[in-house]
Amino acid sequence: MTTPYVIGIGNAVMDIIAPTEEARLDQLGITKGIMQLVDRERSEFLMAAQADDHSDRRAEARMVAGGSVANTLAGIGGLGLRTAFIGCVADDEIGRLYARQTEGAGTRFVNSPVAGGDLPSSRTIIFVTPDGERSMNTYLGISAELGPDEVDPAVFEGAGWLFLEGYLFDKPKGKEAFLKAAAQIHRVDGQAGIALSDPFCVDRHRDDFRQLVAGQMDYVIGNVHEWQSLYQVEDLEEALRLAVADCGTVICTRSGEDAILIRGTERVTAPVQRIVPVDATGAGDQFAAGLIYGLAQGLPLQVAGRMGCIAAAEVIAHVGARPQQDILARFRAEGLV
Repeated sequence: MTTPYVIGIGNAVMDIIAPTEEARLDQLGITKGIMQLVDRERSEFLMAAQADDHSDRRAEARMVAGGSVANTLAGIGGLGLRTAFIGCVADDEIGRLYARQTEGAGTRFVNSPVAGGDLPSSRTIIFVTPDGERSMNTYLGISAELGPDEVDPAVFEGAGWLFLEGYLFDKPKGKEAFLKAAAQIHRVDGQAGIALSDPFCVDRHRDDFRQLVAGQMDYVIGNVHEWQSLYQVEDLEEALRLAVADCGTVICTRSGEDAILIRGTERVTAPVQRIVPVDATGAGDQFAAGLIYGLAQGLPLQVAGRMGCIAAAEVIAHVGARPQQDILARFRAEGLV
């Protein structure tokens, strides 16, 4: 029997990563250690600044296909499940490379690069200082323009799981794409889910998020702040009570504390391994990868949650948002598979 595969929809963002010095951040007007959205002009200026940096460390600069859901799919694919990614890139150097890297990592890149458009491919220009801090400058470009036309019903044949990136809910076209995709995964008797992604995104679109969670989503992943924002309550337990009334499976991550997973009347916790992070980038993405893998394999809710915690612990132990070690071997070591 063929295992149903996993489809993800999210921002297709190329990470352009280069080491730099503290003084260089000041010269470029970059606030250390945060992610900020930048416009096209600023992104091109920062890319040129990276190219002009002729320090000995310049040779280490690299381009790595990224984006939250894309990172999750890479983790799921590494665990052995088939994956497909619906996202937008332009027919430019960055977009073509993004598509090649995604395919090369084992995830089908569904949509061809868009030729002749006004917007270039999306990118995050990342400056890494010697202490490991990543200062990220994101230009969303064409990826934020994804809409229902990019959601091909044929892609959903044989699929069992859909995972959506909350950031794309910022635009009407993104909302339409999500609704169409959810309808398609339910047409083939699959499960639709979303990561709430960001409490500020939830604040901007609270009513629409509430309708989506209560209407089309079978599982929802959020952290404490996102759940509190969604239901506008300070008490986490009250937020989770309201969430369970809306959605079949509710997952709450708590930044270093045990994750909470609720499905109907079943409530479990999944223990985290407390370690000092080298780079917290991708922790939520890989938690989702381990969790969805476990759910797709039909494993108990607590086991799926523990898989998520193990995958997250691995990725924060090194620089980069995707696993570097054999996560499935870690699952075996704990007797989970």
